[in-house]
Amino acid sequence: MKHYIFSVVFLLAAVVVSAQQLATSSMYELQGTLHNPSVAGVEKHGMIGATYRTMWEGIDGGPRTATVFGSAYIPSVKLGIGGYLYSDVTGPTKQIGLQMAYAYHIPLKNDADFSLGIEGRFQQFSFDKAKLQASLGNDPVLGSTNSKFTGDAGFGIAYTSKKFQAGASVSQLVQSKMDFYKLSLTGATGALPNRTEEARLYRHYYLHTSYKWDADGSTTIIPNAILTYLPNAPLEFQAGARVEHSEIFWWGLAFRARQSWMISAGVHIAKVFTVGYSFDIYRTPLSIYDNGSNAHEILLRYDFLKK
Repeated sequence: MKHYIFSVVFLLAAVVVSAQQLATSSMYELQGTLHNPSVAGVEKHGMIGATYRTMWEGIDGGPRTATVFGSAYIPSVKLGIGGYLYSDVTGPTKQIGLQMAYAYHIPLKNDADFSLGIEGRFQQFSFDKAKLQASLGNDPVLGSTNSKFTGDAGFGIAYTSKKFQAGASVSQLVQSKMDFYKLSLTGATGALPNRTEEARLYRHYYLHTSYKWDADGSTTIIPNAILTYLPNAPLEFQAGARVEHSEIFWWGLAFRARQSWMISAGVHIAKVFTVGYSFDIYRTPLSIYDNGSNAHEILLRYDFLKK
């Protein structure tokens, strides 16, 4: 029973980073549909990019996440398309996935848009039994499948103008089962009723907003914020600002409530190629005791703009 409880906690912890089952990023606002399918094509031009993120640098087996993302806009049908591929490895566990997003844009006054988006999501969760066998022995979880493929869906809405954007979305609407394990537990004294434990995906709710403030002829300040809610998990809030200088270089400062501070910087090359870097400084007890559980993230992005 002790091994069973340990393995359940381990598997859930492996697919939940900061209480989330889905990938997150310190530079999420530069990655299109990462949190909302309705922003696909909202920039009215194509773009493609990639990120690589490492977390918990002082701990062996810390999360390593690679993402490739992109989006495009088809003006004849007012349709935005986009999505991303990702791979997330944490210790003996691995998660790979694909999100495909479609957004319909409704033109409003003053070049603003109201968009509605849907997403299809496909994910594979797996773990290396050999790496867990030594410590868990014949645990019931290790006797089950070590790989599970699931599909799910999501929906989002967004309002976007030249200076302001606000949106809301929900991912993993279906809450698909993963079925790594399915066992009945009974209290030791027999006083507790039998209950069935199942691994499954959980809905993620997002609210996000940003604003472009032209401070002067060459400096633009872009405050942004995102709120994330999962049932039975603490509410998560991330906010910050990015400062753009002459469309050549930028820097930013942000914080994630109860977790970390984030410092970022980047350059725009010929206005179409962006290179960015973010450093997360964790404030949780984890970073105090393991002497350096910070995060690093690198971003590359190319915008298909007319020169």
